[in-house]
Amino acid sequence: MLPWRRLLRPLAVLTLTAALVAPTGAAQAAAAPSSGWNNWSCKPSAAHPRPVVLVHGTFGNSIDNWLGLAPYLVHRGYCVYSLDYGQLPGVPFFNGLGPIDKSAGQLDAFVDRVLAATGSAKTDIIGHSQGGMMPRYYLKFLGGASKVNALVGLAPDNHGTTLLGFTKLLPYFPGAEDLISTATPGLADQIAGSAFQQKLNEGGDTVPGVKYTVIATKYDEVVTPYRSAFLDGPNVRNVVLQDLCFVDLSEHVAIGLTDRIAWHEAVNALDPANAERTTCASVFD
Repeated sequence: MLPWRRLLRPLAVLTLTAALVAPTGAAQAAAAPSSGWNNWSCKPSAAHPRPVVLVHGTFGNSIDNWLGLAPYLVHRGYCVYSLDYGQLPGVPFFNGLGPIDKSAGQLDAFVDRVLAATGSAKTDIIGHSQGGMMPRYYLKFLGGASKVNALVGLAPDNHGTTLLGFTKLLPYFPGAEDLISTATPGLADQIAGSAFQQKLNEGGDTVPGVKYTVIATKYDEVVTPYRSAFLDGPNVRNVVLQDLCFVDLSEHVAIGLTDRIAWHEAVNALDPANAERTTCASVFD
């Protein structure tokens, strides 16, 4: 039997979040500045000289995905910005479904806007799920390496996913792969072995000049196997969340939405000179 409940849990969590806490219309546009992020007058400090760009995951958006992490970073003195990308016509709120190479182009334009507003030479990027993987296309093919100091991925699907083996069944359903590619190309691009994944990872996972941190969880039910999140190359640090705190049960959605232990480690990656050891007690920081 296919583990449908586990496969659908991330979408259910995001749907519930959107229904309960996401403002709409003009109120949604005001939500981020009211919490201190997407403040276009923010100027980076000497302590935190680079703005941080947050990149949401599949089915996420620039508000819901970051209701926890964005204020966490602002409280620590960072200028923080988040974007929407990968929108499909007629599909509100749930983004990250368009072709990933096109989404990377949206990130390119957004980073340029952030750098122009802040006067900074480079930014740091933190991404969740697809948002931790998609920026690698920007770095590798769109000139982003000269504008980014560090990329931190929270459960990124850097080498695609099998969705607990579900994707391996697609060939047994005629037309299913074509339907997914046509209707939701951003999902098709994330399947392990897809043409997009092959292009992204051909010739090496990383590009010179960028520091990479991957924070994965053993309980990831979306990026499977969870170690497919890891990168290989110089300036790479791969971390398993449970090695930082063995009682942390966060799965794919929670690591981005609520896990302060993962966030603490992400901040360490942004400012390694002042890093503090991440432990189970980091949840209280």
